[in-house]
Amino acid sequence: MTIADAWSETPATALLVLSDGSVIEGQGLGATGQAVGEICFNTAMTGYQEILTDPSYSGQIITFTFPHIGNVGANDEDIETVNMASESGIRGVVLAASITDPASYRATKHLDTWLKSRNLIGISGIDTRALTALIREKGVPNGVIAHAPDGQFDLDSLKVAAAGWPGLVGMDLAKDASTTQSHPWSQTPWKWGEGYGESTGGRFKVVAIDYGIKRNILRLLTEAGCEVTVLPATATAEEVLAHNPDGVFLSNGPGDPAATGTYSVPMISDIVEKGVPTFGICLGHQMLALALGGKTLKMHQGHHGANHPVFDHTTGKVEITSMNHGFAVDAESLPENVAQTHISLFDGSNCGLAMKDKPVFSVQYHPEASPGPRDSHYLFKRFTDLMETAKAS
Repeated sequence: MTIADAWSETPATALLVLSDGSVIEGQGLGATGQAVGEICFNTAMTGYQEILTDPSYSGQIITFTFPHIGNVGANDEDIETVNMASESGIRGVVLAASITDPASYRATKHLDTWLKSRNLIGISGIDTRALTALIREKGVPNGVIAHAPDGQFDLDSLKVAAAGWPGLVGMDLAKDASTTQSHPWSQTPWKWGEGYGESTGGRFKVVAIDYGIKRNILRLLTEAGCEVTVLPATATAEEVLAHNPDGVFLSNGPGDPAATGTYSVPMISDIVEKGVPTFGICLGHQMLALALGGKTLKMHQGHHGANHPVFDHTTGKVEITSMNHGFAVDAESLPENVAQTHISLFDGSNCGLAMKDKPVFSVQYHPEASPGPRDSHYLFKRFTDLMETAKAS
């Protein structure tokens, strides 16, 4: 396979080796070394730092379809990882063009320097359109990204590593992305000229289960009037209920939901059975479906981007959403007491559900808009409305 680029005459200092043995040459950036993962593509035009710090990408190498990545530099405000000890779990980044100097007043670092500080390997000079077309045609491949400034690579060992990596099916990555102990959250969303704020309390006590949660999700929960306590992915129903929550939030996260569900589904089932208002997104949505008797499946190429149209059956409106998932809920597997509330207008796949007899709902996409449009912020009010009704009764 040939994925040509404009810098093909320059000696390669980085390689992207696919599991079928294909070798793509480019120029290295960020950290040196090698890393193995699943290669996906993201179609977002902005918010690359939020994407690169989203724990849901653990185990993946991100190919950006937009060519100009890095132009606004990097800073310490746009990081989405909550558990800094886990960094983000992303294995590498694939770019079309080399990184230019930052052109934003908010930048504090060059993206290349920032990648080095997070031990992330990058490769540029790649025809990302051709690589994206390959993924769309054949599905997400596994591969190895390698960066050596001297251009010396053990190609045979890289091919063995790429072919031997088992992939994300069956992998529980949430425990690594999650916090290891409970902690409160009080930060509120960023405002122009003010930065982030602090909440002094809230009307609703919410327990957020951290499977790889993003900071802006927690900020929007706080802004909606929630007093948030974050618990680890392995929290039991008893540990959750000990906080006497008005509601439970099931977060985004990486890996195979069926694998994470071995310990999380029993907890979710108990919470739902007790009628606690529950809101899930992304991995939380998938595991809620499993807890309700549904099934999940691995997608051909997944959904990764900030421009995905979703139809909301409950409002009759179309919203443009931010997505990042390689597994999906099988809508046909949902039981009678669960309604499909949202569908993707790209491929008709399930993007939301709600129980007909309990205050429980979830969506597949990321409503926190970090990065991405703000069309879905209403979901946080939908959650607080459910808690308000439950408190009143």
